[in-house]
Amino acid sequence: MRRPQRSSPWPDDARPPSVSGRADLPAELSAFVGREEELARIGALLGESRLVTLAGVAGVGKTRCATRIAALVEKRYCDGVRIAGLADVHDPALLDHALAEALGVTDHTGRPPRTALLEYCAERQLLLVIDGFEHLVDACARLVEELLRRAPRLRVLAAGRRPLRLDGEHTFTLAPMTDEDAVALFVLRARAVRPDFRPTGADRETARDLCRRLDGIPLALELAAGRMRALSMEQVLHRLDDRFRLLTGGSRSALPRHRTLRTAVGWSHELCTPRQRLLWARLSVFAGSFDLEAVEYVCGGHGLPAESVLDVLDALLAQSVVGREDLGAATRYRLLETLREYGARWLEAAGDTERMRRRHRDWFLGLATWCELDWFSPRQAQAAARVDAELPNLRQAMECSMESPEDVRLAQYLAGTLWFYWAGCGRLAEGRHWLDQVLDEEGPGYDAGRLKALRVLGYVAVLQGDSAGAVAALLECREAGELSGDLSAVAYAVHRTGCLSLVRDDLPRAEALLREALARYREAGELNSNVLMAQAELAMAVAFGGDLAGAAEICQEVREICEDHGERWARAYALYVLAYVALEDGHPGRARLMLRECLTVAHAFHDLLGTVLSLELMALVTAVEGDAAEAAVLQGAAERIWPSVGLPLFGSAHYGRPRARCAELARTALGGGRYEAQRHAGGRLAPEAAVARAVGARPSGGRQGGTASRGPGGGSGRTDPGADDEVPGPDTAPDVRRPAASRRTGRGGPEL
Repeated sequence: MRRPQRSSPWPDDARPPSVSGRADLPAELSAFVGREEELARIGALLGESRLVTLAGVAGVGKTRCATRIAALVEKRYCDGVRIAGLADVHDPALLDHALAEALGVTDHTGRPPRTALLEYCAERQLLLVIDGFEHLVDACARLVEELLRRAPRLRVLAAGRRPLRLDGEHTFTLAPMTDEDAVALFVLRARAVRPDFRPTGADRETARDLCRRLDGIPLALELAAGRMRALSMEQVLHRLDDRFRLLTGGSRSALPRHRTLRTAVGWSHELCTPRQRLLWARLSVFAGSFDLEAVEYVCGGHGLPAESVLDVLDALLAQSVVGREDLGAATRYRLLETLREYGARWLEAAGDTERMRRRHRDWFLGLATWCELDWFSPRQAQAAARVDAELPNLRQAMECSMESPEDVRLAQYLAGTLWFYWAGCGRLAEGRHWLDQVLDEEGPGYDAGRLKALRVLGYVAVLQGDSAGAVAALLECREAGELSGDLSAVAYAVHRTGCLSLVRDDLPRAEALLREALARYREAGELNSNVLMAQAELAMAVAFGGDLAGAAEICQEVREICEDHGERWARAYALYVLAYVALEDGHPGRARLMLRECLTVAHAFHDLLGTVLSLELMALVTAVEGDAAEAAVLQGAAERIWPSVGLPLFGSAHYGRPRARCAELARTALGGGRYEAQRHAGGRLAPEAAVARAVGARPSGGRQGGTASRGPGGGSGRTDPGADDEVPGPDTAPDVRRPAASRRTGRGGPEL
C-alpha cells in the first residue's frame, strides 16, 4: 500500500541553504600515536584525487586515522569536513538518510533524500568521510559515484575493509603499526590502567616482542594493554604466545593478520569471567551506542542479575572491550564493530539471539513511548536529544518487528510514536521512509498501531506537500477508526485534513474541520502537542479570515496550557500566530519579540518549517520598522531555506501575504537593483547565521530614517537607504540567544 510521493517542485539547480565551514569532528578521547608518514601520504593523495579509500584489516586503525586526517586537512575545505559512520546502518535504503544526517541536510519535502544530498553538495567545497561501509559496498559505491559526478568540489575519504572500486579511486592500504609506534601505543594504553608502568631495558624488549606477536594491530594492542590491570607483561606475553602456538602449529612467521586479531580478541574473551562473556555477547544486540539503563534491562537476568550489570560492564571497560563516550552529562557506551561481531557469534552459538533481539526491541518501544509522553512536558528538549542518540537502536527495533507478521503492528506503533521526531525535529524524509515501510507490511488488521502510523503518515505527507498521499492515508485512517470505534484516530484524521485545507487556502473548510477535530479530541480526552497545534492552526485560519481578536484568544489559551506543561514546540507556533496578529494590529515591536522566541525554539529543534515561517514574518516586521535593506536580506535567507521545506509558503496566498508585502515595502524603499542585491546577499547566509541575525537584529532607526505604521494588511513603510548598507557575512552575525522576556500589554495585542 505504497502511497504516491509528489516530485519536488524545485528545479535541479535550486541551491539549498549553506552550512558553516566548521568541521563537526568527534573529540579524541585518547592520544593519537604514530602514523606520521601514513597521514602525510594520505593527505597528499587527497590533494591529488577526489576519492581516496583507506583500506585495511579489521582493527588496524582505519577509523582513527580517517578522523585524524579529517582534523589535519580541515582548513582546506571552506564548507567543512563531515564524517558519516555507516557501521550501524544495515539497510541500504537508509544509506541516503545516514549521509544526510552526517551532512546536516534537513529536508521536509517529499522528494527522494538523494535529490537533497546532490543539491546540498553540488556547489560546496567539503570533505566527506565515509567510515565502515564494507557491508553496504555496492549501494555506497553507487551513491559516492553520483555525488562525485554532481558535486565537482566534493572530495571523499572512505575507510573500510575493501575498496569501492570506482574510476579515479586511490586506495591506500593501512598497514599495521611499526615496531616503535606499536610499543609506544601499548605503553601509553597500559599506563591508563597501571600509571606506574615504565618499561626500560629488558622490559622494553618484552613489550616489543609482545607487539610483534600482535602484528602491530592497534585493536589487539589495546586489548592486551587492558589486561595489564591484572597481569604482568610477561604473563600477557606468555598467555598470548601459547594461544598463537596452538592456532598456528608453532609457526609464528606464517600467522595471518586476521588470525592475529581473532586470536587477540578470543584470548581476551577467554580471560573474561563467565558473566563478562555473557554480557559481551548480549551487548552485541545494540546498534551504535547505548546507556546503562538499556543494558540493565536488555542484558540483565538469566545468569546475569540486573544489579550486577554495572560491575560487569565496568570490568569490560577496564579491558578495552567496551568504549565509553561522555556526551555532556550523559555517559554512553559502545562496542567496536569487530568486538560486536565476535560477541554476536557467541550469542548465536548460545541460541539466545532472538530472545535478546526481542528484549532490545521491547526496551526501545518503551523508550519511544516515554519520549512521546515527555514531548508534552518540560523535558521536551531532552526527549528529542534522547531519540537522536538512540536512532540506530530505534531503526533496529523497527527492522526486528517487521521480520514476522505478528509483530508488524509493533513496527507500525513505533514509527507512529516517533511522530514528534519526524515532524518536530527535521526528520520528515526518514519518517516518511519508515511509515511507508511499516504500512506496506501485512499486519493483523486495523489495530491501534496501524491507525497511528496512518495518521502520522497523513501528517508527514501534508508537511511534505504531498496532497494525494495525505488524502489517501487520512481517509483510510478515518474510515478504519470509525469502524473500530477509535475516537482518537478519527480526531487526528479530521485534524490533519483540516491542516491540508488550510494550506490549500480553503479557509471555511479548514476552520470547520479543525473545530470538529478539537471537539473530537475533547470527547476522546486527548491533550497533547498535537491538540495544541490544532488550536494554533485554527487560530491561523481565523486570523487569515480577518478575526484577529478571535485568533489571539485561541492562541492565548494555547500559551497558557503550554506554560503549564512546559511545552515549547507548539507554543512557538502559537507565538507565530500572535506575532502575525500583533503586526496586523500595528505592533511590530511586540511581534518581533515573539518571533525571536519562535526562531530560537524552531532552530533548536531543527524544525525548518517553523524556522522559515518565522523568518518570513520577521522580514516583514523589519521592513515595517524601517530597515528595508535588512528585511531584504532576511527574505533572501528564507528563500534559500524553502527548497529543503517544500513549496514556498505552501503555494498559499494567505501564508504568502507577509512575503508579498515585505517585498513591496523593501523594493519601494531601496529600488529594484538594491533590493535584489540585498536579497541575494541574504541567500548566501547559512541557516544558523540567518537565525542568529534575525534573533539578534535591532531596528536601525535613524540610519534608515523611516517608519511604517501598518502590518501585512496595509499602510506604508518609508525608508531612506544609506550608502553604508554593506551586508555583513555570516561570521559577523550575533549568537542565537533567547531574549529576556519583557511583559507589555497593548490595545488589540496579546500579552507578552
